[in-house]
Amino acid sequence: MEASLIGFAALMLLILARVPLGVAMGIIGVCGFGLVQITLYGNPRGWNSALNMIGSTAFDTGLAYGLSVVPLFLLMGNLITESGMSKELYRAANAFLGHFKGGLALATVVSCGAFSAVCGSSMATAATMSRVAMPSMREFKYDDGLATGAIAAGGTLGILIPPSVILVIYGLMTETDIGKLFIAGLIPGLIGVLMYMAAVAFAVRINPQSGPAGPRSCWRERLQAMKGVWGINLIFIIVMGGIYAGIFTPTEAAGIGASGAFLIALFSGRLDYTKVVRALSNAARTTAMLFFLVIGAVIFSNFINLTGMPVMLKEWVLGQGLSPFMVILCLVGIYLLLGCVLESMSMILLTVPVFYPMVEALGFDLIWFGILVVVVTEISLITPPVGMNVFVLRGVLPDVKLATIFRGVTPFWIADILRLTLIVTVPSLSLMLPHAVS
Repeated sequence: MEASLIGFAALMLLILARVPLGVAMGIIGVCGFGLVQITLYGNPRGWNSALNMIGSTAFDTGLAYGLSVVPLFLLMGNLITESGMSKELYRAANAFLGHFKGGLALATVVSCGAFSAVCGSSMATAATMSRVAMPSMREFKYDDGLATGAIAAGGTLGILIPPSVILVIYGLMTETDIGKLFIAGLIPGLIGVLMYMAAVAFAVRINPQSGPAGPRSCWRERLQAMKGVWGINLIFIIVMGGIYAGIFTPTEAAGIGASGAFLIALFSGRLDYTKVVRALSNAARTTAMLFFLVIGAVIFSNFINLTGMPVMLKEWVLGQGLSPFMVILCLVGIYLLLGCVLESMSMILLTVPVFYPMVEALGFDLIWFGILVVVVTEISLITPPVGMNVFVLRGVLPDVKLATIFRGVTPFWIADILRLTLIVTVPSLSLMLPHAVS
């Protein structure tokens, strides 16, 4: 246990020194694995084993069939982004909601949720919707805080509403059915959309000038706007329907989704050579970054498992006689604290291998725990001082101060805490659909 704690402390120091996380996890994992082999197990070839682990882990991770779903879903999201379908989503949502007070912010939240259903990336959702929604909200004199808060918070739905890259990584790490994880995220994701809409309504009730109402669209305009989102609806139905009908696996669904996004965008005249190359290169860069993180995390996890920390932590918790509910509350507190200094994927890769054996031993469903972890991770995306979605918006909208964006996300952060409370106290919200399709 002492070796693993020293390893975590050394990892935090490297992170604070701004060493890239994948590199930091790899360094500590290799050094820790070699030292533990020599000092605790008396293996004189400990350093050789540790160095050999680098090559074998990189090879196995790069060829892992389960991980092939990641670049395919990322490509699907990038093709949809480049084709401009996000603008059609926003136009359709605005046609139905724009005439309410705060209607453009409501439309932003709804279109973020819909875009997340075929994107799978929070930061991509936030960056895309900021370019689509922000000009309209500024045209109608929306407060920058409310406008950016709606975009940043709406973007967090990208890691929960399926398909979700983080749920894929969690499923592979815990050997949990990815299809069931996807469907488990639907109800919590919809609750998130509704609670964010309630947060917008609350904000404009407190300050009516922050979100003035826009013009009302007639039904003809609404139906016309709905025609523009048929492609996204079709992709979502084929991908998710095919998984739950047992027609194809999540990996096959990702391939079909990427191909479908390409064909729909191509035949609708929304793609050209430059956009295709940009979508491919962005997907490749993001995939390389994620695989680099996963390789480092696997190396670090091998070191932690060698020290026996997950088993000892599980036995210690069970020996203390703590109620399972209290353990979950402690884990939620840990995640909320980590969210202040780490981004979402880092939290998942660092903590899940340590915590999930204990959670499973306490009798909790790993599907429910996965949704819980992702919701807490969502909160970290808009929590200062890191708040990755906030910094994405800051990069896209350099004229808006960070303090303004953090002020704007506060009502949405409170809504997230309420949703987290619901998921902790009512597990059936996450397990209802997975049990129905099992």
